Amino acid sequence: MKKRGILNRDLMSAIADMGHTEVMVIGDAGVPIGKDSQRIDLAVCEDMPTIQQVLRLIMDEMIYEKVVVAEEQKLYNPAHFAEVQNLSARCRIETLPHEKLFARYLPGAKYIVRTGDFMPWGNVVITAGIDAPKWFKKEGCMIPDYYEERAGYEE
Repeated sequence: MKKRGILNRDLMSAIADMGHTEVMVIGDAGVPIGKDSQRIDLAVCEDMPTIQQVLRLIMDEMIYEKVVVAEEQKLYNPAHFAEVQNLSARCRIETLPHEKLFARYLPGAKYIVRTGDFMPWGNVVITAGIDAPKWFKKEGCMIPDYYEERAGYEE
């Protein structure tokens, strides 16, 4: 039996299955999920679990290089936006209008994790990354400029 962290088999399997640049969406209770193959449904009841609880666990397990949220989250739900910023300290958060976020990321997401959260504009998009310091510390390799920011952390 696993000792700590994520115990949900489907979620752990999804994290292990993510490849560089693939997208996972952590959504609220109402997030539209087009294909059952994308769905990891963790919702139990209203606000259980929350997006922040699930996001914290996923970010502890997964290497990611990009986080995207709706512009409306920053404007109308600043406390949640601040917590997402705090959790994703290794990279800047990008914003898009809510409709564009859904149109761009939901259809191509490898996985959509549905929480029980009733959180206005709470959805968070995470793009899988690589552990750049490990990849580029090989003898003879140099870190390209566009990886400098992503390589600035140690696992």
